Amino acid sequence: MRMAEAIKARRPGSTASRPTAHRTGRRCAEDGCSTVISRYNAADHCYRHAPRVFPRLRGVFLES
Repeated sequence: MRMAEAIKARRPGSTASRPTAHRTGRRCAEDGCSTVISRYNAADHCYRHAPRVFPRLRGVFLES
């Protein structure tokens, strides 16, 4: 078999690229918080100090 006829494959469910890694040892941006942020977390704040984001609601509001 020639190389041109070979088949390339990946495991099912795997991605082609690696996850983005950020600088290690980053700390939460909140004053007085010493939480170390994961290298895979792009946020500047830890979970406790992250700004709250509410999902966009769609549909009809039901009267209670």
